[in-house]
Amino acid sequence: MKICVVGAGAIGGFMGARLAQAGHEVSLIARGAHLEAIRQNGLKLVQEGEALVVRDIVATDDMTELGRQDVVLMALKAHQISAVVGQLSSIVGPDTVMVTLQNGIPWWYFQKLGGAHEGRIVESVDPGGVLARAIDPDCLIGCIAYPATVISEPGVISHVEGNRFPIGELDGSISERAQRVSEAFIGAGFKSPVVDDIRSEIWLKLWGNLSFNPISALTHSTLEGICRFPLTRELAATMMTEAKTIAEKLGSSFRVSLERRIEGAEKVGRHKTSMLQDVEVGKPLEVDGMLGAVIELAGVTDVEVPTLKAIYACVCLLDDTMKAESIYLKGRSRVA
Repeated sequence: MKICVVGAGAIGGFMGARLAQAGHEVSLIARGAHLEAIRQNGLKLVQEGEALVVRDIVATDDMTELGRQDVVLMALKAHQISAVVGQLSSIVGPDTVMVTLQNGIPWWYFQKLGGAHEGRIVESVDPGGVLARAIDPDCLIGCIAYPATVISEPGVISHVEGNRFPIGELDGSISERAQRVSEAFIGAGFKSPVVDDIRSEIWLKLWGNLSFNPISALTHSTLEGICRFPLTRELAATMMTEAKTIAEKLGSSFRVSLERRIEGAEKVGRHKTSMLQDVEVGKPLEVDGMLGAVIELAGVTDVEVPTLKAIYACVCLLDDTMKAESIYLKGRSRVA
């Protein structure tokens, strides 16, 4: 398959390296020092103490160079996608499958769902419905990324744990194209079942993201630290309980208990969440996909979420403060 990874960060790079190793024609969309390192040295994946360097891989910041793809892995964070929408037509043809890998509530959540909310725009992640208008929902397959990975240095992805990538059609059907994508993922060493309720899978992953990510960003603590400290463990459980009520009102269900979900996060160990990693390097935080959209859906379902709102306010302030300090420091640099 011709596979383009749009956003070859920690997760996208991990998937790209493994898929290339499995024999697929993989191209990566990246930028900055990470892109230059991949171009010069190949993409290095460190896993279980061993290093794999993939050199036969195309890396670029211009997707118009690549041509139509069989599969596009949309691995950008939710707030980054609108910036590349204008280039997608160069790689997405009538038979292209776009697999979305965003944390949190995706822009397409109410597309091909049916019922009273069919077609509703999730403004928190898609202001004005830009993505909903630009990306045909018929080309989309949802995917949940469970592995813990980090960019340990430009051009180098370190895999911490996990290899599960469940996928599913937006309408719940078990399609041939979903099975083909699943087979490609499995051939690359991933666990990738085709599920008939991708939204419930989204909520199961989001259950942890909406609690552990913001708490870690605010406290600079790892998953293990949050889960072993009684007060933050209780805070995470309260946030998860509020979110569970929203999800169930929207028709989703949870196949594991709240306590088991927390225990699973604790077992990951001293891993820094993606939001904490972004705090440490000064990147914009993925606030709205993980929390803002959930609070928006609380309004849709008439669910009270005081704890989610309080943590959301704190993380939004953190994000704004980081942006202001970044602008200030850049200004100081120019003056100097």
